[in-house]
Amino acid sequence: MGLLFLVFLSGVRIINEYENGVVFRLGRFVGLKRAGFRWLIPFVERMVVVDLRTVARDVPPQDVITRDNVSVKVSAVLYFRVVQAEKAVLQVENFLYATSQLAQTSLRAILGQVELDQLLAERDRVNREIQRVLDAHTDAWGIKVSNVEVKHIDLPAGMQRAIARQAEAERERRAKIIAAEGEQQAAEKLSGAADIIAKSPGALQLRYLQTLVEITTGGNHTILPIPLDLLRGLPLEGLRDLGRARETAAEAPQPPEPH
Repeated sequence: MGLLFLVFLSGVRIINEYENGVVFRLGRFVGLKRAGFRWLIPFVERMVVVDLRTVARDVPPQDVITRDNVSVKVSAVLYFRVVQAEKAVLQVENFLYATSQLAQTSLRAILGQVELDQLLAERDRVNREIQRVLDAHTDAWGIKVSNVEVKHIDLPAGMQRAIARQAEAERERRAKIIAAEGEQQAAEKLSGAADIIAKSPGALQLRYLQTLVEITTGGNHTILPIPLDLLRGLPLEGLRDLGRARETAAEAPQPPEPH
């Protein structure tokens, strides 16, 4: 009885909730064992336990030459899990190692088809493309690749300086555009004010009085009054033409910047 009990105990297996057991009988696959208490025929059946939880694996830095011939080092992280335990055991010797190696080669192949600007600005799209390619290749192994994230991009020092110069040039371009737009708006307002003053003599008188108030505010000033009859004789048409000239100059295309 003691010997039979020991034989019975030798066949006892406990499978966790997150595991599956792939059972072989005399070398042939006979089925899966789910979570719980399981018993195998001693010396006849063998079981390989497969973890079904999501695995996160670092992809070591890879030397990649992009489509525009820039050499960079790119590292990534890979998330995958086993969805069919029998395939993960029967179709590939070591699914963890095989998936890691496939991720490295796929990373170099896909990033070699994109330009550096796309790699930096469209990282989400690149991640999805790598995930799609890996998932298609690992489906035969019973593995589902859930996500791939490009983690770090190491640029050469010369390329970093070039990108910094490009960013500075872009900021200068935007500043000049904003200044030109401000000049255009000022010219439009000046032209409109000249039209109003030319059509309404009373507006010229009010503006004259407002200017006197502004001059006398905040200190002692000597003011020589000027008859309004002289102001009415000012060439307002010329002032309006000046405003329109400034507006035309603001709208004119800017000359190309020297490189």
